[in-house]
Amino acid sequence: MIASSDSSTAGAGPERRRGLAASVSGPVAGSPDGLAVAGATNLDARLIALGAPAEILAEVRGLARASGAGMVDLLLQKKVLPEPALLAALGEEYGIPFWEALPTDRIDTGFTALFSIQYLKKQKMVPLDTPQGFVVAVNDPTHFQASDDLCRLLGRPERLVILATQDEIHAAINLAYDLSRSTAKEFFQGMNEESTDSLISEIEETGDLLDETSDAPIIKLVNLLLSGAIKDRASDIHIEPYQGNVKIRYRIDGILYDILSLPRKIHSPLVSRVKIMAKLNIAEKRLPQDGRIEIKVADRSVDIRVSTIPTAFGERVVLRLLDKTSSILMLSDLGMDNRKVGIFNRLIKSPYGIVLVTGPTGSGKTTTLYAALTSINQPAVNIITIEDPIEYQIDGIGQIQVNPKIDLTFAQGLRSIVRQDPDVILVGEIRDRETAEIAIQSSLTGHLVFSTLHTNDAASAVTRLIDMGIEPFLVTSSVIAIIAQRLVRVLCPKCKEAYTPDDESLANLGIDKNQPDRHPLYRKQGCAACMNTGYRGRTAIFEILILDDPLKRLILKTSDANQIQDEAMKRGMTNLLSDGARKVMAGVTTIEEVFRVTRILKRETDLET
Repeated sequence: MIASSDSSTAGAGPERRRGLAASVSGPVAGSPDGLAVAGATNLDARLIALGAPAEILAEVRGLARASGAGMVDLLLQKKVLPEPALLAALGEEYGIPFWEALPTDRIDTGFTALFSIQYLKKQKMVPLDTPQGFVVAVNDPTHFQASDDLCRLLGRPERLVILATQDEIHAAINLAYDLSRSTAKEFFQGMNEESTDSLISEIEETGDLLDETSDAPIIKLVNLLLSGAIKDRASDIHIEPYQGNVKIRYRIDGILYDILSLPRKIHSPLVSRVKIMAKLNIAEKRLPQDGRIEIKVADRSVDIRVSTIPTAFGERVVLRLLDKTSSILMLSDLGMDNRKVGIFNRLIKSPYGIVLVTGPTGSGKTTTLYAALTSINQPAVNIITIEDPIEYQIDGIGQIQVNPKIDLTFAQGLRSIVRQDPDVILVGEIRDRETAEIAIQSSLTGHLVFSTLHTNDAASAVTRLIDMGIEPFLVTSSVIAIIAQRLVRVLCPKCKEAYTPDDESLANLGIDKNQPDRHPLYRKQGCAACMNTGYRGRTAIFEILILDDPLKRLILKTSDANQIQDEAMKRGMTNLLSDGARKVMAGVTTIEEVFRVTRILKRETDLET
């Protein structure tokens, strides 16, 4: 189906192809309802055979005639059929091949200099070099003018037109523009080849930092840092000033990596640019400030929390990135085994009580609680949350943002929530005695309360609550379960390597030394897919402490976390280390990774070695 030589319909000249477009969307003279489409009989028959309602097809033809909108867009909006099935039917009808996946390993980024990403996404098309030759992937077979213009500007009149889903086309477009965009490091290296001093001078002389369309180097630098962090799946960007330089670091999968070292003179304009974007006071450099930035990179909406603090060598800035387009995980996606998922499901369906999730900052506590809320979110249940910040917005749930400036704290918000007739309450964090007391009172009056605590393990949460001043009998009467969790990095599936670990490592993790003979264990290697780290992505390890009657009686006698932990393990609790060992044996992560997040110093052994 090459445009210049093939005699088929799709390969004919522009006039012939525009005739096809008219035959798909133009009305048939003399049709009874005036809405029928020439050539639509066969297509309708195909779609009806696949399960499309005939009345919806007639409605779509009417809308296409009235509004001039594309047939594919209208059919997809009406959810007549799944997109792949719809495109396959259209392809068979009009002789245009449908590709389920687009080959992007040989992608040529030259077209990114001629067309904006917004234009290609609006037209839903992308040019690709493939083993079959040059192709243009489109989503609607009736839109020929845009593909004609694209090929004319590229100087590529011969091409194969194919159909592809919107997701595949958008993914290929995003990849092409990602590959064509220089990184912050490349940007600086390119400038350094000319003159570092000239770059610094140009940055210092930049007039209006608010001008988004400016070609000012500092604006380019900040944009490259942000887009690079999103591309590399970073959760945080650190801008750290020192005596002789400024370090830029990304936190990827929980680990900080040095990305860039900049000259010291760039620190002030760099921080000023970030503060302007976050609507902070650029003149105030002596006090900590917090702000927020919302940006869009390709088709991803990203919320950025900005925090600044003064240090000896200037303001240190941390930007926390939250991809708002990422979907909320379900319970089965968290990393729990089937037994733990069953226990957790029973807990979150309790009529009342407190369920606590514990762990350090960045251990995935909020993600776990959101998964719990999503699983019980239904019209019959009134769910209200108070959070700092609101990380994901969930339909059907009332979410309140903490605002200390107007005295809207966790405690104050919780007081008001209980007057809103809630069934389930989520408190972002129990930070003080007042919040803990109101949460306990809420659970004792028939509400199910979810919250978080910063403790090392599940048993320590009891000690922490009692240390806050909560009476032990109130803890045992209200708390029904405590879940501790950590995040471990997942081995890269493309480069992980089987090996036999030493006996000491196996013994420390509680794994039988004969285990590697039965099932291989893996270690990291490193490849391009994982940025040579050996890991890609993270999963959680858990321990779930159920406060049953024996444990409640023990808590009334003592708040010693070690005794509570020992008793819980006697009663069948799997601790973090054991859950990590299971993921090691399953080939999910490594022994070193589990030790990194769980190991506690043992004086009798570690201090001697």
